[in-house]
Amino acid sequence: MSFLILVPTKRVPDTDAVIRVDPHGHDIDYAHLSFVINPFDAIAVEEALRIREQRDNVEVVVVGIGPQNYEDELRTALAMGADRAIRVDAPVPLDPWNVASILAELTRRLEPQLVLMGKQAVDDDSAQTGQFLAARLGWPQATFASNIELTELGAHVARETDHGIEIVSVEFPAVITADLRLNEPRYASLPGILAARKKPIQDMTIQELEIEIEPKLELVGLEQQTSKRNVQQLENVTQLLECLKQDTQIFQ
Repeated sequence: MSFLILVPTKRVPDTDAVIRVDPHGHDIDYAHLSFVINPFDAIAVEEALRIREQRDNVEVVVVGIGPQNYEDELRTALAMGADRAIRVDAPVPLDPWNVASILAELTRRLEPQLVLMGKQAVDDDSAQTGQFLAARLGWPQATFASNIELTELGAHVARETDHGIEIVSVEFPAVITADLRLNEPRYASLPGILAARKKPIQDMTIQELEIEIEPKLELVGLEQQTSKRNVQQLENVTQLLECLKQDTQIFQ
């Protein structure tokens, strides 16, 4: 029996790019931006590939939700080694609840044993989709995973929390979200890139999935913020302590 891992991915602006707000203040300026797979999702793809290397009969399927231009990032995942890709044609941006609704229906149809995804997207930093998805499916979840150890029926997951590492056990099917220290994603090889160009990407629509988009969030506006540094050269520790004391009073 095949062990199917579904890896949702999101297309986000390159993390090295300079982000600017458009003149109307309602969105960012996409004119000169390049895009990549959300870094946390790339970590999830890498972990799925490592699981496939450890276990027999594993299939890794990546999914992207968005318009036609999402295909480039899906082909990056295919070049890394994913077996196949699905693009669900949908308007963007979508809030986490609606993304989870689409993924929940897709999961019910594909019946994966594991949904492995990034803990959050670096553009909106919501960190909600994995939790919503697990709730919609009624599956166990392990979020912020820094280590995954497969067991006979599930996995032991090391979770990064504010109080340190927490170890939880989940039985499959389950939802696991990847944290930064889970692994280092591999680079796509040239043969992998060439092979990915020839692989078909399955297109689906939200109508096929019988999903109705119900926006839960409204973006009122965006503002461009800049950080300024006031550099001071101090002569001794006493001056440093006095500066720190003054800053503490300011922010109280």
